[in-house]
Amino acid sequence: MVQALLESKAYRPATDDPEFMNLDDLRSARLQLEFLKPDIVLKKEGINSTVVVFGSARVSPDGSHEVTRYYDEARKFSAIVSERFQQKGRADFLVVTGGGPGIMEAANRGAYEAGARSIGLNIDLPKEQTPNPYITPELCFRFRYFGLRKMHFLMRAKALVAFPGGFGTMDEVFDVLTLVQTRKIPPIPIVLLGREYWNKVVNFSYLAEEGYIDQSDLNLYQIVDTAREAVHVICEFYGEIPPE
Repeated sequence: MVQALLESKAYRPATDDPEFMNLDDLRSARLQLEFLKPDIVLKKEGINSTVVVFGSARVSPDGSHEVTRYYDEARKFSAIVSERFQQKGRADFLVVTGGGPGIMEAANRGAYEAGARSIGLNIDLPKEQTPNPYITPELCFRFRYFGLRKMHFLMRAKALVAFPGGFGTMDEVFDVLTLVQTRKIPPIPIVLLGREYWNKVVNFSYLAEEGYIDQSDLNLYQIVDTAREAVHVICEFYGEIPPE
């Protein structure tokens, strides 16, 4: 009789009951836990600031010349930033990505090859996204909710560099532009890498001409073509001497 009670679902501690924790009524608790876990870990690891890298998961190092170039530039950018800001043991400007393949892999890889730590914020998707192997293991997180993942991208962000990508990349870029535009977060350098791509995909000037954004909003971002140019934008924003 007692054994049956001990084995009943009702007797399980709430936190050890997956069925209970996944109820719709527990969404607010899950949201809180999903906020707290990465935040507590990052504080424990002494992570002070990050550089966010966005871009397509579909870019590979062995694709077409232009696609491969973007992979290489993301890898190079991450290496330069990591070598510059982590060589003195500082926990500043750690590269953070969405944790998946493509541009995300390239950015985590650049940090890894520079002997630096980097962060991956993975997300549960219908087609499962496996973490790329270059993320620092203790800084590899998994999210259920896009909203909480976006919050963690920006909580410590000191810069954003966006490479060519699809709907996800556009969503993330415009989210950051809107937050800076509406002063919900302090200004940060927003760099769009790939001049031909971005000028074709988004006609920012037309938005200003038609009055949908202010002319001054065109100053919220800069478009560049190389990793080194992106690093220069970030260094100039913070009054740092750019690398040669």
